[in-house]
Amino acid sequence: MADDAATPVSEPMQAETTPQEGTQAADPSPAVTIQGVVKEEKDAAGKTPKMVELQSLPTRAYLDQTVVPILLSGLATLAKERPPNPIEYLAAYLLKNKDEFKPGAQKEQ
Repeated sequence: MADDAATPVSEPMQAETTPQEGTQAADPSPAVTIQGVVKEEKDAAGKTPKMVELQSLPTRAYLDQTVVPILLSGLATLAKERPPNPIEYLAAYLLKNKDEFKPGAQKEQ
């Protein structure tokens, strides 16, 4: 009977060493996750000054960089199409094409 009691004791020891090895293998992934978060924060911090620059521009420069390019394109399309409801047409054009005209991006002509 003493032999039966000794056998279960050795089995839990093996079971305890296996999770510890698994824990050691899992330790690098939180470090990788933290590095990813740090990188994302640095990237986000790099993008913030661009918005501050737009806010500090004079009115004419701000409009030229943000609204005028899409408005000119929309008005040119509006003049060609001549729809019966021009304001609704222009509004729909602006909403449909807003992603093509990012603030501060210059489009080559």
